[in-house]
Amino acid sequence: MAQKQQITADAAAEPKKRRRVEFSAADAGVDPNDCIKIYLVSGKEEVGATDNLSLNAIDLSNFFEEDGKIYGYQGLKISVWVNIISFHSFSDISYNSKSDAGKGITDLTSALKNMFGETLVDNKDDFLESFSRDALYIRETLKNGETLQKTISKKHDNYSESHFEASDSYVQVIRMGMKNEATGQLYSRLVPLVLLLVDGSNPIDVTDPSWEMYLLIKKAVDQSGNDQDLVVGFSAVYRFYRYPNGLRLRLGQILVLPPYQQKGYGRHLLEVLNDVAIREEVYDITIEEPVEKLQHLRTCMDVSRLLSFDPIQNAVNATSSQLKHGKILKKAYIPRLLPPPNVVEDVRSTFKINKKQLLQCWEILVYIGLCTSEACVKDYFAVVSNRVRVGILGKDSETLGKKVIEVPSEYEPDMSFVMFRSKAGGEAVEMDDDQNKQEEQLKQLVDERIEEIKLIAEKVSQLGR
Repeated sequence: MAQKQQITADAAAEPKKRRRVEFSAADAGVDPNDCIKIYLVSGKEEVGATDNLSLNAIDLSNFFEEDGKIYGYQGLKISVWVNIISFHSFSDISYNSKSDAGKGITDLTSALKNMFGETLVDNKDDFLESFSRDALYIRETLKNGETLQKTISKKHDNYSESHFEASDSYVQVIRMGMKNEATGQLYSRLVPLVLLLVDGSNPIDVTDPSWEMYLLIKKAVDQSGNDQDLVVGFSAVYRFYRYPNGLRLRLGQILVLPPYQQKGYGRHLLEVLNDVAIREEVYDITIEEPVEKLQHLRTCMDVSRLLSFDPIQNAVNATSSQLKHGKILKKAYIPRLLPPPNVVEDVRSTFKINKKQLLQCWEILVYIGLCTSEACVKDYFAVVSNRVRVGILGKDSETLGKKVIEVPSEYEPDMSFVMFRSKAGGEAVEMDDDQNKQEEQLKQLVDERIEEIKLIAEKVSQLGR
């Protein structure tokens, strides 16, 4: 019988070796904004070059996984080229290695398809061919459109890159209805840029004939001497029925492509839309949830238009006369000093500016026409402050919902008023429950509004010189 192996004393004394287990580092993921570059190109010779204009897109993480990260890649770089002639796109993906480190491997093809849709071309040769194959795509698409306005001053067109310049170029606005199938197809090609550049945007319904596209088109000459039609920007406008036989226009989307931004093209497009609203005698024109920069531009434009309107000037002069005596702060209440209802209607009828937008302009118009005395300015700021407070809280916090309004009276105007309890709330702005913090927030909102008023007033005044 075989004997069991005996363990010597020396062996027993040796410590047992422990097995070492190494764990790979968890995959922290890659931020899409750090590894994706999107370039606008107008010729195949530009594809592959990194000195072209790249898009300052909004947060690209919205197009990826739940936490917005890309997983499974090391040394990842993604370059996307967008043909600004046909709006097709092509992606070039490179990386050092890929492996599943616990979070899986992101399907980049699906993610990019989600971002660029049907415009994404799989084959590079097909993409390169699109520059010549679709050179006349825009022109053919627009041939049934309606030209609304030709030529724009070249002072708006000083982009330095040669492929966007042409000595004989000019810009026109073409209106296209969604009843035309080609309009919907063109818009579908523009959707990726809308989603990439306009925060919170959603595609419009191209099957709804009430939508219209206003395309800002630049006539140019390419490097080979051939005529080109380039899309500078566009807007999508919806026509609403207004009882009994009227229409209202609502601007749903507006975008100027990055090469042409900050050159006056957006303003030009808004001017054309305002002209359409007036010429076609619609009830008014509004903007759906305008971003801050768009609202700023819109207000500058409207204030400039209203400055020379006699009913507005008369109303502003009357309001300024109430402020110049410096008695507002001595009153038991602070009035809103709103424009008269007949002036509100005159503005809507003449300029198609609705009441909400007019009130945005009104405080600026009053500020421009204000006298410079210290008491007058203090009273003006008090009116603005009270308007902001009432607009946010929906009531005067010190009077528990009671408001005071001016009424015509044969007695002393400063002593005549009516008090009532407000039922309606103010604007939906979240305020802190703490009274001190609430006052700080209100003061900040007031200060921001006053700075905005001063900035727009200065810009408009400079334009008028």
